[in-house]
Amino acid sequence: METLQGAELCFPQLLNTSCRKPVQHRAETIFLYILMSCISLLTVALNLLVIISISHFRQLHTSTNLILLSLAVSDLLVGLLLMPFQILLLGGCWVLGSLICGLFYYASFILTSASVGNMVLISADRYVAICDPLCYPTKVTQRRVKVCVCLCWACSVLYNGVILMDFLKHPDRYNSCYGECVVVINFVTGAVDVMLTFVGPIAVIIVLYMRVFVVAVSQARAMRSHITAVTLQGSVSGTAKKSERKAARTLGVVVVVFLMCFCPYFYPSLAGQDMSTSAAFSVFGVWLLYCNSCINPVVYAFFYPWFRRSIRIIVTLQILQSDSCDANIL
Repeated sequence: METLQGAELCFPQLLNTSCRKPVQHRAETIFLYILMSCISLLTVALNLLVIISISHFRQLHTSTNLILLSLAVSDLLVGLLLMPFQILLLGGCWVLGSLICGLFYYASFILTSASVGNMVLISADRYVAICDPLCYPTKVTQRRVKVCVCLCWACSVLYNGVILMDFLKHPDRYNSCYGECVVVINFVTGAVDVMLTFVGPIAVIIVLYMRVFVVAVSQARAMRSHITAVTLQGSVSGTAKKSERKAARTLGVVVVVFLMCFCPYFYPSLAGQDMSTSAAFSVFGVWLLYCNSCINPVVYAFFYPWFRRSIRIIVTLQILQSDSCDANIL
């Protein structure tokens, strides 16, 4: 009987303090490991392509792409660091010790906040580009963008360091048994975190994108109203309508994907529930949140033709040529 009991423990040698392994079906567990490993690899590959493209080709060294580069770096680290550790947690036993547990959650909070901050910066960049295009080159310079990106990362590190200060001092404080890795945030801190990490950024993104959409539609209508030639009018009208649909579709994808990936994770906090009430729902929310890092390069980069051209050059190894950095990508 003791042997059976020991086999169900994370650490059989610690009979009185070890956590029990959750009951899992072998086929289901293998499928989840394979699926999540593929998501992790895909996240790393897609964001690595974005990083290489923007870093290597001179034509892509623009203010907007600097923010995309920062976003890709945070998403790359999610796929490279956070997802593999989260895969280990699927087994129900944490075997890497309390120190790595604390660092894992700290990195998770930092990268999530940095990713959200970069998305807000992208929204602000597009807002200025569409609503004030004449002043855009003077308002949005590479120097200012670099400062904003650095502030985004620095604030993320400091802010989450304050939130997790007690947890980082004692990473095993909230563990009920040996082999567990959990973090608990009190209600007040959690409410502030939800406002700053979710509600606030969502409000800013929606307001800015709605303003961008309204301005884009009004500009398209103004262009059509000033066309007098019948044939040219028909051509521009079709192009403008297509532009309106594309703008609506792109902005809709940005907002909807962000909401879909973040709402399940923050829903318990918004509803005033304990995040540990459902382990399955918690795991689902975390992985959906992480999947946003896989979708980001699709939403923010695959909409750009230059990304497809740069992928072609990278995959065909033309990037190894000495003058490839000056290739015509745009």
